[in-house]
Amino acid sequence: MAVTVRGVSDWPRVAFALLVLSCLLCAQAARGQEKLETPQQTNEKIQQLANLARAHPVDTPIGTGDLLHIEVFDVPELTRDVRVSDTGEISYPLVPGRIPAAGQTPFHLQSSMEQLLLENGLISHPQVSVFVKEQNSQPVSIVGAVAHPMVYQVIRPTTLLEILAIAGGIAPDAGSVVLVTRGGAPASIPDLQGATPADAAPNLQTITIHVQDLLESGNPAFNIPVYAGDAVSVPRAGIVYVGGAGVAQPGGYVLQSHGEQITVLKAVALAKGTTPFAKKNDAVIFRTNPATGQREQIAVHIKQIEKNQTEDVAMKDNDILYVPDSAGKKALARGAEAAIGVGTSVAIYRIGTRN
Repeated sequence: MAVTVRGVSDWPRVAFALLVLSCLLCAQAARGQEKLETPQQTNEKIQQLANLARAHPVDTPIGTGDLLHIEVFDVPELTRDVRVSDTGEISYPLVPGRIPAAGQTPFHLQSSMEQLLLENGLISHPQVSVFVKEQNSQPVSIVGAVAHPMVYQVIRPTTLLEILAIAGGIAPDAGSVVLVTRGGAPASIPDLQGATPADAAPNLQTITIHVQDLLESGNPAFNIPVYAGDAVSVPRAGIVYVGGAGVAQPGGYVLQSHGEQITVLKAVALAKGTTPFAKKNDAVIFRTNPATGQREQIAVHIKQIEKNQTEDVAMKDNDILYVPDSAGKKALARGAEAAIGVGTSVAIYRIGTRN
């Protein structure tokens, strides 16, 4: 006679339900964790979003310093290059006085030139073409922690993402904000969440855009238009380095804003934690003394910090936290420099956003 214990026959279904529940909880926890992005991934996202947000070309007004090519059909003697003066005017042979050019589009200027040639009896049926041969009147400077600091001439409506993409993206040590400074904001600029106007000087506005909002929010209001005369600056952030065989993911980790406090435990967490053979109480911070320029060693007892037996240690910009394992303890001093690479070949990670 067979005896059946109640519930034993249901065990496969119970186990399957527990497995599904466990997977759901893990997925939910993963969605709440911070992800790490390399600078290359961040810049690929900048380029991708810039291409999507590219504005349609328009006829850009002529400005002072621009070099114009004026061509008169079938009259090569009147075809020439002219420079727009600081007063916004040009001189043209056989036309008395100076001709206003700044503020006009090439199309409007060629219409004005045709009218002047006709009024002065130079040509009975003039056909004039004007194009900007050299643009110098629409500069936007891009400086700071970008791949290629430069001065860019905006010849069409241009957005902040496009400017960053043109400059090659942000550098590995870029901070978490982008600053756009202009001499008086146009009325069409919306009032942005996270935008901070500067009150240091009259008629000067600095708009602060967080990189996270620009790349992850999906709100086009953060991808503001950039105008001639604007200065786009990406401040540099601090970087702390975590290395040694005692951590799972050695590398450099960008502080999210300049001067943000980061501790040993947070640095270890960013490096995906310690390995099973890590010598936690033998960790060392290598820190350069600004007065002497010498690299000093600060002993760190991670295990005691985890047990709240001692205070967590605050780290500073360019600190190197070295966590050895049992085999690497003897080579601590030599291994630190080699493992980290001191900012040259080491992988740099940025803290990504929550999904």
